[in-house]
Amino acid sequence: MLLWLEGFREACSLHRVFVLCRRSRKLLLRTGQCFLLNGFIFLGSLGVFKWFIEPALEWILPDPCSPVTFHEFCSYGRSYAFLRNGLLQLFYVFWFYPLYMLSFILSNIWYNDIAKYGFEAMGKSELSSAEAVRQEGEAPASANMANAERPSGLGGVMIGIGEQVYSILLLTFFFLEVYVVGVIPFIGKILNFLLLSWMYAYYCYEYKWNFSGIPLEKRLDFFECNWAFFAGFGSPCVLAIFFLSPLVSGALMAILFPLFVLTATGSGPEKSVLAPRRTWKCAGLGRLPIFYAADTLSMLALSIFRSLQT
Repeated sequence: MLLWLEGFREACSLHRVFVLCRRSRKLLLRTGQCFLLNGFIFLGSLGVFKWFIEPALEWILPDPCSPVTFHEFCSYGRSYAFLRNGLLQLFYVFWFYPLYMLSFILSNIWYNDIAKYGFEAMGKSELSSAEAVRQEGEAPASANMANAERPSGLGGVMIGIGEQVYSILLLTFFFLEVYVVGVIPFIGKILNFLLLSWMYAYYCYEYKWNFSGIPLEKRLDFFECNWAFFAGFGSPCVLAIFFLSPLVSGALMAILFPLFVLTATGSGPEKSVLAPRRTWKCAGLGRLPIFYAADTLSMLALSIFRSLQT
């Protein structure tokens, strides 16, 4: 429970966002663009539609056979309802759905820039080297041991590509798993909330771990060993969107997600859970195989693909 609360507290440390934005003008610009598109344009459009356009259409084209409508105009009311619903669907087809796709594409590009500029603002390379020397009394090269484990040249490139392909498959299957468990009676919503918390927490920290050069195997091992911390870190992300409609939750998450990415960039979960960064050992709660089902399906998909190639 303490680790969950520590993760929740780390996620809510939004003051780090202001500190990092003050250090990097590029970060401030990218974050502002993300807020402008997703907050002002996308979420603002949803607000205008919900509070002004939809009520105006209901007033101009009232519901059929309402108590204030005369019986002889009931047939006209049905036509009004059909026309009103058609106009509402046109708004979704020609405005909200294309805007949602534009927001999704641009936001994912900007998230990487935001994470990169935030990582640079942290001065990660200098801090990690100084920390390694001060706390462990080792040479600064030990801070790059994760990269040293990967061979250089073409072999290292191929390993990196393989990790990216496997990571995409793993997270895709995990994403499907999140929504499948939501249909389970009684406990489905609870499991859905928990898996969503882990999913968003992993997404937030993945940017930092990518720039740190940490291999995928060690990321998953560290994440599953410290599952309570990451469940707490992802909870504020999910709480903000869990009870909203898909479009509104998508717009709100597009605004909040870069903030949590920056809090993850500025945090040190390996210190919070008392896990040595060099060894990535479990924090005493034992390892929880969060990605077991997604890993099994990913390996099955890769084996099927390999068999088709032979």
